[in-house]
Amino acid sequence: MTDVRPDFGFRRGAIATQLALSVFYIVGNTSTMKTIDWYFDFISPFAYFASESLARLADTNELRLNPILFAGLLQHHVTKGPAEIPAMRRFTFRHIRWLADRHGIALKPPPAHPFNPLPLLRLAIAIDADLEQVQRLFRFVWAEGKSQDDEKAWDALLDEFGIAEADIAADPVKARLRQTTDAAIEAGICGVSSFGVDGEIFGGFDVMEFLDDYLEDPNLLQTPGMQAIDAMEFLDDYLEDQKLLQTPGMLAIDAMPDGLQRKP
Repeated sequence: MTDVRPDFGFRRGAIATQLALSVFYIVGNTSTMKTIDWYFDFISPFAYFASESLARLADTNELRLNPILFAGLLQHHVTKGPAEIPAMRRFTFRHIRWLADRHGIALKPPPAHPFNPLPLLRLAIAIDADLEQVQRLFRFVWAEGKSQDDEKAWDALLDEFGIAEADIAADPVKARLRQTTDAAIEAGICGVSSFGVDGEIFGGFDVMEFLDDYLEDPNLLQTPGMQAIDAMEFLDDYLEDQKLLQTPGMLAIDAMPDGLQRKP
C-alpha cells in the first residue's frame, strides 16, 4: 500500500496554516481504484470495528479519512445517539460485545460513554493522521479502555505522536473539524461509521460486505429490487401529501388511453 499525503510541515508546537484546507489520503496501488470517503468519530464502537477492516479497502482504492463530530450530525438531524436512549444503550453494548467476539476484535470499552471525542478528533486532524494512526487512536479508546480524562494516559498518547496540547486546540484544527462535519452533512451522512462512494452512502460496520459487493459490481444498485427501493421516495411523498396524485400532471396521466394509465 502506498501512503500519499500532503506534507504540511507539522512540527511539535506548530500547526501549519494550510491545515484548514487539508485532506487525508490513503492511496492504493491499482489503476482501477475508486475513491471512498470514510466518515468516523472515535465515540463510535462501530467506527472502531470498521477501522480494523479498512486495510484491504485501502490496498485497492483511494480511501479518504474524514474525522467528523457525530454530535453535529445528531444535532442536524434532531435525533439522539443509541447510547443516549436507555433501552437502546443496553442493546448496543450487548451488540458490540457480540460483534467483537464474532470478528475476533479486541474490545475494552472506555470508562464512560458517551464521552467528549473532540480532543481525539482534533488530534487526528493535527497530526494529519493516516489509517494506522487513526487505528491507534481508536484502539486507545476501544481496545485499551482509556480516555483523555486520564491525564497520564492522555499525555503519554500526545508524547507518542510528538504533539503538544496547544497544537490540538489551534484554531485551524477546530475549523477543519467543523468543515469536515459540515461536508458530511451536505453529503447526506447521518451516522458513523459511513462510507461514500460514487455518490452512494453505505452506513455502519455491518455494511462492509455490501460495500465490497458494490465495489466489485456497481450495477448492484441498478437491479429491479434496488430500483424499487428508490421508488419508495415517491410513496413517502404520497403518504405525506395524498393530494400528490391530484395535481394536473397526475390527473393528465389518469386521462390517458387504456394501456398507458398510471397503475395503482
